[in-house]
Amino acid sequence: MQVSDFYYELPPELIAQEPPTQRGASRMLVVSRQKQSFHDDAFRNFPTYLHPGDCLILNDTRVFPARLHGRRNTVSGAEVELLLVRALDEKEITWKVLARPAKRARAGDRIIFDSSLTADVLTQGDYGERTVRFHASSPFNELLERFGETPLPPYIHRKAEAADRQRYQTVFASRQGSVAAPTAGLHFTTEILRECQATGAEIAYVTLHIGLGTFAPLRAENLSDVQLHEEYFEIREEDAHIMGRCRRRVCVGTTSVRSLETAFLGGGARATKGETNLFIYPGFHFSGTGALLTNFHLPQSSLLMLVAAFAGRELTLAAYRHAVKERYRFFSYGDCMLIE
Repeated sequence: MQVSDFYYELPPELIAQEPPTQRGASRMLVVSRQKQSFHDDAFRNFPTYLHPGDCLILNDTRVFPARLHGRRNTVSGAEVELLLVRALDEKEITWKVLARPAKRARAGDRIIFDSSLTADVLTQGDYGERTVRFHASSPFNELLERFGETPLPPYIHRKAEAADRQRYQTVFASRQGSVAAPTAGLHFTTEILRECQATGAEIAYVTLHIGLGTFAPLRAENLSDVQLHEEYFEIREEDAHIMGRCRRRVCVGTTSVRSLETAFLGGGARATKGETNLFIYPGFHFSGTGALLTNFHLPQSSLLMLVAAFAGRELTLAAYRHAVKERYRFFSYGDCMLIE
């Protein structure tokens, strides 16, 4: 199977540039694997699709202001952007980052953000990947809150605004570490979560800190040659217990699926933590996931392949063509799809 097998035509104007006016106001395409059909609905009605014995699985990762703008070597040097991907030490001084333009951040360079914050480029890799060490005159997290920007995806063609710090974050985000939001969770309000519980469904949490494994483009054409970057994930004891006793696990987002299925590869719904580079594509045997709520994903992305593995490639692409025809909003700030 080839990466090109997961291409679809998407008019650029359907890529959502702003969140909906209110959380919970998105449209929802409901896909039935059993009936091989789909129909239009509204996310506000999501709780009606839950049943007693269901478990809603949410990724509680929190996005941090991971985008920094600085200058190369001098305060008047060329502009360079760093996207912080992952801390490499407990003190969060050394980081894996993506530099743009990459040619302006070479090993030995110093990136200057302010007199109180600089970074030395230690190593350089392919596709803009760099290792840097920060030098901060104040606690690094405080400076990051001051100078960092919300890391909106590149297909949102505007600068991050103050409102994005709240809207590009789920209402249940609690464990900081992601450079992208688990976007299926952006639709929920506290009221809708209460309505979900009122159906008799329980809620359990996983943590997967989103990084290159989720959003990096695929560099190989044959799916068997693809290897994703590792990302940290964790399932805690109390949440594993809830997942283990439920009848159906309804995963909110592809990151929840990857966390759950990684745990099941190790023996079931259990407390675990570590790294996952699990690549799910058609042919994968799902052991834990019973239903999936997800946004619409980029063509030829690993996330679209995961959805196709769960729903079937032909049904998935047919649903996507319908979503395009009906003018659904796509990607991070867009509408969603429930696959049962």
